[in-house]
Amino acid sequence: MSELRKKARQLANEAVADGRPLEWFEELYSQVAGDESGIPWADMCVNPNLATWLEDRRGSVTRQSALVVGCGLGDDAEELASLGWDVTAFDISPTCIDWCRQRFPESPVNYLTADLFDSPAEWQQAFDLVFESYTLQVLPSDLRSRAVEVIANFVSPGGRLLVISRGRDA
Repeated sequence: MSELRKKARQLANEAVADGRPLEWFEELYSQVAGDESGIPWADMCVNPNLATWLEDRRGSVTRQSALVVGCGLGDDAEELASLGWDVTAFDISPTCIDWCRQRFPESPVNYLTADLFDSPAEWQQAFDLVFESYTLQVLPSDLRSRAVEVIANFVSPGGRLLVISRGRDA
């Protein structure tokens, strides 16, 4: 495990032990002070699995509304927007969302700070595509199943839910 991932895991473990299991995201984004090399999941490009999914469906998916859950530094949201999707992207970290707005000042993406477990009521069954990548796997296990339910409820009838995750070492 890389030093960055060890640091992130330590922050997460401390936050969980202190009864604040989601606050470590803001702590990490704040601590790195705008240096993306300090964010272990910041690849600074579209997720290759999302790119493949989009390419495989080019021309067959109606580009309507999309929600990016735990958007990180915004690369996936920007890719969707570049293909004509009407994108809302959120993260629990205000620092992260500010960073997205600085990286993409002319972006059509609606970047918002929001807590998955206290999301706006108008998001319920409101999005044609809901995309989640690498967020569920870092949540404590007691929150993960609830998070899946919340995320699935963002998908409009007939919409699509795309979840991408990494495997863990046993």
